Amino acid sequence: METQFKNKVALVTGGSFGIGRATAIAYAKKGARVAIADWVEDNETLNEIKASGGEAIFVKCDVSQSDDVKAMVDKTISTFGRLDYAFNNAGIEGISASTQDCTEENWDKTIGVNMKGVWLCMKYEIPEILKQGKGVIINCASIAGLVGFPGLPAYVASKHGIIGLTKTTALECAKLGIRVNAVCPGAIKTPMIDRLTGNKKEAEEQFAGMEPIGRLGIPDEVANAVIWLSSDEASFVTGHAMAVDGGWVAQ
Repeated sequence: METQFKNKVALVTGGSFGIGRATAIAYAKKGARVAIADWVEDNETLNEIKASGGEAIFVKCDVSQSDDVKAMVDKTISTFGRLDYAFNNAGIEGISASTQDCTEENWDKTIGVNMKGVWLCMKYEIPEILKQGKGVIINCASIAGLVGFPGLPAYVASKHGIIGLTKTTALECAKLGIRVNAVCPGAIKTPMIDRLTGNKKEAEEQFAGMEPIGRLGIPDEVANAVIWLSSDEASFVTGHAMAVDGGWVAQ
């Protein structure tokens, strides 16, 4: 599998933390050159890749803004000359509230980053990947794109939307050489989960207890799924929403 990633280029949004960081590092370990994008300037991912002998750049980007997304893709191309893989991972959980109490500001921001952001990324990524004749796009949805979660209406709607958008784009690109899939992480030990639990052990144990496998996942486990979906081993897989969730949605 390493050979197929050698000298290829991967773009990872939300690459400063959690699943994005793990996936950027995983692509680099396979030999890909990596563009790490995030609205938070944090060079830990970049430094770790470079320290291991990999090639990477960091691009500051708010994926809800068209000009930022276009500039992100342009920077990737101007630096590396091509784009082969994209992991559209950037997302926010928004503010917890019932449907009737969710504010319009929270709705617009959550939908804007999570769903509009994925659409904008694909809008600018697809033309560049087409130039290579072959490539893969993976969008980060969530188990909240497969089932409902009370108190997170905007987040749940955005993640369901990502799955629908993934399926539509996969059909559009099926004969163009681009496979498009989504990963749907369950409860993964990331900064997002830390915010949801308030870093309280009892709350974290409650999340872990909802997982049939009996524990939280780790970012590397989602990154491994992304790498597999990116690889030729998944050459007949497109339009799929893959749960990486310890069995959560099987309940």
